[in-house]
Amino acid sequence: MRSLSILALSVALVMVRAAPALADDNGEGLAGETTDKFVTFFSLGVLVFFVLFVVLASIGQSRLERRKEEKKAAATRSRIGW
Repeated sequence: MRSLSILALSVALVMVRAAPALADDNGEGLAGETTDKFVTFFSLGVLVFFVLFVVLASIGQSRLERRKEEKKAAATRSRIGW
């Protein structure tokens, strides 16, 4: 239990200290001035990425499932002797 609380405290400390460490003297981060337009397009990009990832992963999984079923059917046919 002690190690879990130490881990949680360490993670919280790192999260608190990470933002100021990456900031410039005038408060700008690595990407420069953060405007509403930048945040909107970045968030849209993240959304599009995850949607495309789910769609492409589903297509890949369906192709693999179809190949598996075809192999299973071929093995069944060869056992029956068709």
